[in-house]
Amino acid sequence: MTQKTPAELRADAEATLKPLGAKRIKLLAALEEIDEELAPLIRSARTVELPIRRITELTGVSPNTVRAWTKAG
Repeated sequence: MTQKTPAELRADAEATLKPLGAKRIKLLAALEEIDEELAPLIRSARTVELPIRRITELTGVSPNTVRAWTKAG
């Protein structure tokens, strides 16, 4: 059995991380797009006094994010 060099070990680590990293990057981009659509809907929901707790249950958005988006609008 031959030992791998540090460079080979790093290359192996990168190759292991790359597929899931790429998948995560795509999911984060999709999440940003959803957030752009969701923010005005959350502001509207708060306008009609839908509770923050219920909004978080329905959307998975944190209470702090709901508050921030509400203030931003």
